[in-house]
Amino acid sequence: MSRSRQPRVTVIGAGTIGLGWIALFLGHGLRVTVNSRRAEAPKIVAEALELFAPFLPEGTGDPATFPGLLEFEPDLERAVATADVVVENAPENLQLKQELFERIGAAAPAGALLLSSTSTLDPDDMGARMADSGRLVVGHPFNPPHVVPLVEVVAGRRTSPEAVAEAVEFFESVGRVPVVLHKPILAFAANRLQSALLRESVHLVREGVVTLEELDRVVTHSIGLRWATVGPFLAFHLGGGTGGLRKWLTTLGAGLERGWELLGRPPMDEETIQLLIEQAERTYGAKSYEELVRERDTRQTAVLRALAEVDDAS
Repeated sequence: MSRSRQPRVTVIGAGTIGLGWIALFLGHGLRVTVNSRRAEAPKIVAEALELFAPFLPEGTGDPATFPGLLEFEPDLERAVATADVVVENAPENLQLKQELFERIGAAAPAGALLLSSTSTLDPDDMGARMADSGRLVVGHPFNPPHVVPLVEVVAGRRTSPEAVAEAVEFFESVGRVPVVLHKPILAFAANRLQSALLRESVHLVREGVVTLEELDRVVTHSIGLRWATVGPFLAFHLGGGTGGLRKWLTTLGAGLERGWELLGRPPMDEETIQLLIEQAERTYGAKSYEELVRERDTRQTAVLRALAEVDDAS
């Protein structure tokens, strides 16, 4: 990947994640080619840019410049032929991704960095049909990728260290916070944490302890607020007072395993699914998707900007 100029990026897929990446890359002045089989892709992208642009990081480009940096190419081979970076966002289907990366690997320039936004799949598996999968790296964002900084970088056994370093450099260049996982694990790190909390959330709602709306308020007014500033380990390190995590684990945290045994294992049967859907629609159904996105991104960008101000002042 050339470092003498801004990289040319091809984004494959115009779903939720792909649209967020497109907005972020355009905001950083990158030339973006969108590969999508949907005939209405230009309209979908234009509507997404209008929705997402107000929430791009401060200092990014004027949205009026975006059309001049953007092009659409429905043919996959032509779309990647001159790319420095390819970002794949296809559905979580291993066979589909294997086919895509086989074609991408054959058509993209030899030095192109190949990234996948997959949330579950191993890069070695996705690249199994490639002649050389050494430049294939997982760059898993946390939705929405144009707002939330985290990108989990995951290498396979065949991934070259140089490709991992390039992935980290690329994500940092567009204002993301890449974290390289030391080994691949199913669903990676952030989604496993999210899944653990979601399981207990479903259990509490299913058992009637709280409603879905109340559960969301519990999280946003307690651990959500806490985790916006400190991670779980630092939180409990501080919870131990001057004795730190050592004291907390040997006193207040001594019964952790007993507490874990009490956590729920709710069945995701038809009754549970209907309960969650009905409560979600009753709680949030009065507002459109676009309204909820604006509210979410307004709050999330406000938190990020406030934290940036604190960091700049310290």
